Amino acid sequence: MNEPSEGRRHEMTTVEHAEERLKAAGKYLTKQRRLILEIIEESDGHLDAEAIYLRGKPRDPTLSLSTVYRTLTLLKELDLIEQRYFARDHQREHYEAKSAPEHYHFTCVGCGQIVEFQTDLVSQIREYLGAQFGVDVSHACVCFEGLCADCQAKGVVPLISGE
Repeated sequence: MNEPSEGRRHEMTTVEHAEERLKAAGKYLTKQRRLILEIIEESDGHLDAEAIYLRGKPRDPTLSLSTVYRTLTLLKELDLIEQRYFARDHQREHYEAKSAPEHYHFTCVGCGQIVEFQTDLVSQIREYLGAQFGVDVSHACVCFEGLCADCQAKGVVPLISGE
């Protein structure tokens, strides 16, 4: 049998990776944990716990919102998903599968559009903090807000002005 070519090696899905991590932690990939991971993995956007619950309930009528919250907490602890905030008040968490490379988000306060982007600036800040203060940054929470080009062109005025 032929080995897969270098460029076509099997990449582990979030669910496969989760199964390994859960097993190492002495836990199981239950039907509901798998469902929640699949919903996050299938999503094109950024889902909050309620959206995950609403997408999962038709697929598993026994799914409860409290199960979703408990599972999200466990998946965060195992570093399988990332919790993101898209507003300065940090009132609502959104979740996405852990990804590489690291990326960040810009939220338009006019229309709610979320733009994902990559930059090495945060890595530079981490390096600076390490060199300057001897710290080891394990996590950075960076939230960018403003008006997208379309909202600027339409003359949209943000509800909350920059301070």
